[in-house]
Amino acid sequence: MLDQLEEFKVIYDQITQFFVNYSFQLIGALIVLIIGLFIAGRVSAMVFRLCQRHHIDITLSHFLANVARVALIFVVAIICLGKIGISIGPFLAAVGAVSLGAGLAVQGLLSNYSAGLNIVITRPFVVGDTISVQSVTGVVNEIKLAYTILEDEDGVVILIPNRHIIGEIIHNSHADKLAETIVGVAYDTDINKAIGVINTVLEGMDGVSNNREKAAQIGINEFADSSVNIGVRFWLPTRRFHELRYKTNNAIFSALKAADIVIAFPQREVRLLGNQS
Repeated sequence: MLDQLEEFKVIYDQITQFFVNYSFQLIGALIVLIIGLFIAGRVSAMVFRLCQRHHIDITLSHFLANVARVALIFVVAIICLGKIGISIGPFLAAVGAVSLGAGLAVQGLLSNYSAGLNIVITRPFVVGDTISVQSVTGVVNEIKLAYTILEDEDGVVILIPNRHIIGEIIHNSHADKLAETIVGVAYDTDINKAIGVINTVLEGMDGVSNNREKAAQIGINEFADSSVNIGVRFWLPTRRFHELRYKTNNAIFSALKAADIVIAFPQREVRLLGNQS
């Protein structure tokens, strides 16, 4: 028991002596740390505002702001260690060794981060775009360094690790998605009239893109056995794609019926041949 008390007293004396000898250094290091954290936060906010002022992508803006903040905090930490007399060389060597070991242990995670950095820099898509990748389609809600967050029309949130995006085929339709439908009309139909009716419906439909680059396309798609098939292509917002596609198809059908345009369907003519007397 006495031996343990002696050991405790020795440790206590060493700690007390350390604080007596380095009290001013500790106070100085604490002041430097507080000021450094404050400056790092302000610089990070300034970098973010600067990026936004130059209309840089929101994801890249957050990334650059965080890099600036982490870099300044690292510098402040080194200064604080120097203030209290800790040699920086062995510390940096230890950090390097730990980083190497951690890198080998979390290769999968690091590959996600490197892929995320690739996405941020090359920008194959940005927040608000509609993409299809890995058999998944949705609107990009957020791009993080480790994963990308999509949301489909049903409100389902989908998280895709970034390493499963880079190197894959990505379909990016931006904010809209192409809808296609076929309308079969009888061969004796005035085709120009039918196309005009469909075009009028699309021009009056809420949500159908009127952008010149994404204007609706209507024309004869095929001469089928029982009908002339009119192809209709138009762009709809991804978030309401199925809802608006169904409404548009209903409106086209109603308008064609109101214009007395016959919607064709397969017909078969049967002739009965008998003996003539």
